[in-house]
Amino acid sequence: MMNRKSLSRNPLSFALATAIVFAAVPAFAQDTTETRAKTQEELAAEKAKATTNFDTVTVTGSRIGRDTFNSVSPVQVVTRQESVLAGFNSTTDVLQSTAVTTGSSQINNAYGGYVTDGGPGANTLGLRGLGPTRTLILLNGRRVAPAGSRGAVGSADLNVLPNAIVDRIEILKDGASSIYGSDAVAGVINIVTKTKVDGVSFEGQHNATDGGGGDQRRYSIMFGTTGERSHFSGSYEYYTRNDLSLRDRDWTRCATDMYRDIDVGDYWGSGDFIDPLTGKSKCYTLDAGGVTINTIGTNTRTGVAAPGTTGTRFNRWRPNAAVTTGLVGYEGVSTLSRDTFDDAMLNQSLISPAKTHTLFLQGGFDTGVLGDAELYYEFLGNKRKSTQTGYRQLSLDYAVGSPLIPANLRDSVAGPATNLTNGAQMGVRAFIGFGNDQNKQNVDYYRFNAGLRGSLTADWKYDFNLMHSDNNADYTFQSFLTSRLAQSLNVVSNGAGGYSCVDPSNGCIAAPALNTNTIGGNLPADWKNWVFVPVTGNTKYKEDTVNFNVNGPLFDMPHGTVRGAFGAEYRKAKIDDSPSQYSIDGDLFNLTSAAPTRGSDSVTEVYGELEFPLLSGVTAAEELTLNLSGRYTDYESYGSDETYKIGGLWTPVKWLSFRASYGTSYRAPALYEQFLGGTTGFLGSTSDPCNEYSDRDPSSIRYQNCAAEGLPADYIATQGVTVITQGGAETGLKAETSTAKTLGVVIQPEFGSGFGDLSFAADYFDIKVENGVQAAGGAGILNACYNSATADFLAGNGLCRLVDRNPVNNALTVTNGFINVSTDKVRGVDLTLRYVRDIGPGEFRTTTQYTHYIEQSSKIFQDDPLINYAGMLGTPANTATFDMAYKWKEWQVRYGLDWIDQMDSYAYYEERNPGLFDPATSPYKIYTPNYFLQSFSVQYEADKWSATVGVRNLADKEPPTISQGVYSTVGNALLYSGFDYWGRQYFANVTYSF
Repeated sequence: MMNRKSLSRNPLSFALATAIVFAAVPAFAQDTTETRAKTQEELAAEKAKATTNFDTVTVTGSRIGRDTFNSVSPVQVVTRQESVLAGFNSTTDVLQSTAVTTGSSQINNAYGGYVTDGGPGANTLGLRGLGPTRTLILLNGRRVAPAGSRGAVGSADLNVLPNAIVDRIEILKDGASSIYGSDAVAGVINIVTKTKVDGVSFEGQHNATDGGGGDQRRYSIMFGTTGERSHFSGSYEYYTRNDLSLRDRDWTRCATDMYRDIDVGDYWGSGDFIDPLTGKSKCYTLDAGGVTINTIGTNTRTGVAAPGTTGTRFNRWRPNAAVTTGLVGYEGVSTLSRDTFDDAMLNQSLISPAKTHTLFLQGGFDTGVLGDAELYYEFLGNKRKSTQTGYRQLSLDYAVGSPLIPANLRDSVAGPATNLTNGAQMGVRAFIGFGNDQNKQNVDYYRFNAGLRGSLTADWKYDFNLMHSDNNADYTFQSFLTSRLAQSLNVVSNGAGGYSCVDPSNGCIAAPALNTNTIGGNLPADWKNWVFVPVTGNTKYKEDTVNFNVNGPLFDMPHGTVRGAFGAEYRKAKIDDSPSQYSIDGDLFNLTSAAPTRGSDSVTEVYGELEFPLLSGVTAAEELTLNLSGRYTDYESYGSDETYKIGGLWTPVKWLSFRASYGTSYRAPALYEQFLGGTTGFLGSTSDPCNEYSDRDPSSIRYQNCAAEGLPADYIATQGVTVITQGGAETGLKAETSTAKTLGVVIQPEFGSGFGDLSFAADYFDIKVENGVQAAGGAGILNACYNSATADFLAGNGLCRLVDRNPVNNALTVTNGFINVSTDKVRGVDLTLRYVRDIGPGEFRTTTQYTHYIEQSSKIFQDDPLINYAGMLGTPANTATFDMAYKWKEWQVRYGLDWIDQMDSYAYYEERNPGLFDPATSPYKIYTPNYFLQSFSVQYEADKWSATVGVRNLADKEPPTISQGVYSTVGNALLYSGFDYWGRQYFANVTYSF
């Protein structure tokens, strides 16, 4: 344990070690056929010409065209060629890779069984660990509107993006709201497509897993033509991903608790319950993802203990025909020994399957008028069908006196009336393994924009654009209906040995009698089909944008021309989520109810950017540039706001540059954060802050507030707490604001042609989000309210305005609306090292990217401590990627390595639970070791075709394991997108052009 914890966390160690390796590479003479045919003078002339005739381009992070290598803000570029060599089969996979995310966890295809923004099957991207709503996704410099299903659609779904026609991806890891508007808090992702395509190209790629399941296939066609005054290009792609189930991987077939009992043995699993049938740790316990099945609950009574169970009195039983005393036909079970695993659980999706169709078209033609304007257009259409397989338990409550209960259990009173017992007390509860269920999403998305761009003068350019985006999604899941279950359980004898519903309306089918078949999940098909039905909702999200901008030179200064970019933009967005009527009525058994989410918002913005060449070509200042930008925003929902950014680039000598920026950003609340329909959930009665409050110090604020409500000192809560989660528009939700600082250095030493080209960049980043938009949670709101000053408590100020206590039965209701309360801080260092050199007959290229997080802190309420999560599970303090490639003639080989640092949460939990999380004795394993993923590929490129083959996760590295009960897990692995759940993958990519 001590050796693991003593591993170095020096933020420079990895990069410096790599630099030493690069410096040690020996020199070789270049020996390509092309080079031998040219003299050194010709090569030098070509190089000079190439470096002095760059086309002016717009770099992500600025609206001003630049012709220099360095930009004021740090920008990372991933080319299409690099993504093919790495074996990625979609733009989604590229964007969610460690090289882009720097280890921060993303919502990907392993989250299909969880409630996530955008609904199951959606894939999102959030930079710096600040979440997808704080990262702006662009396609060719224009926003990609949110897509997905259910009411919480608020981020771009990466599934909609094209792949084959992508030229490169630009990643700006710097706040840029003054340039791009809301959402650009943590950074900006810009996907840039190829603009000049002539002819037709076919491409196919197949990724096959070594362990089976989860295969991916993509087939695409790219086409285009370029004329003297017009151009047109596009692509169509079909992508399919097979289901990867828990059954398909060894490490998910038997999830165990992985606890440690130091008195039994110093190994993980020594504290597990040993299954008497196998003699090994029990698979899928209640802590490890299992659920109680093949069991009934009764009043407490005397009986025979099951194997692995101690005691003589029980209230949980499972069928055993050999038992003839006590409760005949049943044996008593405990929490640990009861049945919690059904083989059908292994059918659950580890990676959810999907099929997508993506059509992308772009083009334009010169009009010859309006400043030789080009009329251009762009269309993106995407259809996604995704599914997730889950597992359902059915807890069926039989009322006292029901004829469906056998005679030896009719005296049982297991609890008060429930919503299934039709007003009677509950006699017996059956915990039934119902089997697998399906979630399905059909998402149609399209985005169309068209515009006119041309010249106002010889130097000033303009661009006018209209854009419309539309998301239309149907989502279907299966659910028991509470009303039908209750109706089917209210029966009378039909006189023929069976039962009939007292209320036969709606085609009611009587519930099965309580017996071994029913408890074991062997249920009548006609009854299952009547009570378990598909439930469908629909989500629409629309966004319209009008944008006009101009850019060009303003005036000359001694060392260059001041350039500017100015513009205005109007956006309007609308969301309309209509859940099933069953959901609206609260008729989904053991699922939350949901009201429609409907609302709209609009914004008008004006912005400007200026770039000043203060010095150029003088001593100690090859370049000194100042960049200023600002934006004024007026939202319909909350009013106006301003953001600004100041950045500078100083190049004292050609091989050395310094850059810095400081700016403000904001994020307007997403539509679902404003208008989310009320979704009802529940907390237990012990969550009532006044439950048994007499045990507290009478001088405490909570004691005084509970007494001020008129509750007796011996008050015991008997009602659960109702939590209604809804949007915050009615409570005055505002935009969250943030600041971002960056400091960087770029070193490009000139050691001569024999050494090669070496580039090094180091950037410090510091982002702080204030008054962040957050749903605080029912428990958090209750605690904050009852711990507030009594005067504010009685007046209903602050968070107490969200709490209501029923004066009749004292039941609490909490409105868990989105509010401006949270704070988030991220600080760290990015290092990039690139080395290129001609070696032998070809070119050697290697790149290392390293990120060290100094701080990843957050808190919900102002009085909460700001907790630094960097280095804890799910938030690695250090990550790096390394790749090297060698290209000669038509061949290229690549090796890649991803590294995620060890993660450890002991200190955090030990501070809050002293003695329980001492790493030397703790029963919980809550650390992961260093994690490495390797890849290798070979590519051959001919004139008209190319082939790339390779392997990802070369060593078939499984995700590291942790104990259950502290973090969300998949099997025994942490639920974290940085780990590879696929296993070793072989991939082949083939292209052909004509």
